[in-house]
Amino acid sequence: MAGKVKWVTDIEKSVLINNFEKREWIPVTENEDWNFYWMSIQTIRNVFSVDTGYRLSDEQMVNHFPNHYELTRKDLMIKNIKRYRKDLEKESSPLAEKDENGKYIYLDFVPVTFMLPADYNLFVEEYRKNPSSTWIMKPCGKAQGKGIFLINKLSQIKKWSRDSRTSTFVAAASGKEAYVISLYIDNPLLIGGKKFDLRLYVLVTTYRPLKCYMYTLGFCRFCTVKYTPSTSELDNMFVHLTNVAIQKHGDDYNHVHGGKWTVSNLRLYLESTRGKEVTSRLFDQIHWIVVQSLKAVAPVMNNDKHCFECYGYDIIIDDKLKPWLIEVNASPSLTSSTANDRILKYNLINDTLNIVTPNGEIPDCRWNRSPPREALGNYQVLYDEEQAQSENAERDLRSRSVDRWFRCRAEKTTQKESFRGPEQRNSSSAEPEPSGGITQTQAPTI
Repeated sequence: MAGKVKWVTDIEKSVLINNFEKREWIPVTENEDWNFYWMSIQTIRNVFSVDTGYRLSDEQMVNHFPNHYELTRKDLMIKNIKRYRKDLEKESSPLAEKDENGKYIYLDFVPVTFMLPADYNLFVEEYRKNPSSTWIMKPCGKAQGKGIFLINKLSQIKKWSRDSRTSTFVAAASGKEAYVISLYIDNPLLIGGKKFDLRLYVLVTTYRPLKCYMYTLGFCRFCTVKYTPSTSELDNMFVHLTNVAIQKHGDDYNHVHGGKWTVSNLRLYLESTRGKEVTSRLFDQIHWIVVQSLKAVAPVMNNDKHCFECYGYDIIIDDKLKPWLIEVNASPSLTSSTANDRILKYNLINDTLNIVTPNGEIPDCRWNRSPPREALGNYQVLYDEEQAQSENAERDLRSRSVDRWFRCRAEKTTQKESFRGPEQRNSSSAEPEPSGGITQTQAPTI
């Protein structure tokens, strides 16, 4: 048993346990010495609580960052993205550039969102600019579509406030039922007349420097009822919410394919209907959204060396092929609704473990080892900040070298010109380039 990873989990899912058993890891209890613990978000809260005084050893690894909720709680995600934009504006970063209407050109990837009750007056002001708009309300700390509803009248907000457990907005703010309200994407891209969203898996192994991987085998989740923007259907969640936890209760739910499509099928469909170039641009934009959202929370994330995180990103595409970030899940479901689902999630865990525990060895948090490319499985490196900084430094060095060469050459040319007569300076004969030198037309790409 020496040298074998000892594992614990409080999430009894076959895709997890089968992966541990395949590696011949040793199951132990949480009260014994363990090396790898796949925890629920409730358990991670206890482990990193100041009250427990628990300290992880260098040979222990867990699957959540201590304050993962900075990205995965709906209100905190929005708050951090807004702060990130403001910080970039203060730095006069080109990323924070706005168009003539005051909209971010590169960072406009979350719907207009307000926190309730804190931003109620701001929401009313925005609502009155376009009173025909539809808004979606979500409780900040819930998942699987629980507690979500749509509104298109201010009176509905007031009714919600009265009907909620607390009688006032202020009381609700201090309780668990704080909500976000977002402008509803009422022009979603439809396939077969039905709304869908993308579930993409993103693995983060460190936030500072940021290193993240995109899983290539994500999927689309379809509604079971055809979409209509009609206000008479605002209460029909089978039209509007793609969560499997909701759709599986619909009369038209298909238990064979689970209302799911692979991302590769979506890509083929879009390439055949919209073209390859447009489709590639869409997926580039999705990757951009993921990286920018992670950069937004990196400064506030507790970058504990014992931690990694496999996030579930939910993206909606509108009919103009613009992607929108809806939310990020800390514990994406490992329940298998179909046979294909089970295979996908088993492979997801397998590939994740290959990256965070290279060669199935006992973790050692003192070493920052990157897995070889062949060990990534269906993951692709999405962003490596360390490598990006190294490449930027190299690019800057090259740029300075080329600038210096041109500057020296210009000085020499000026000196030669001063010794020539007017007829020589007007001569069309060009000075030969130094052997192996860089000409203006051959300047290297910087």
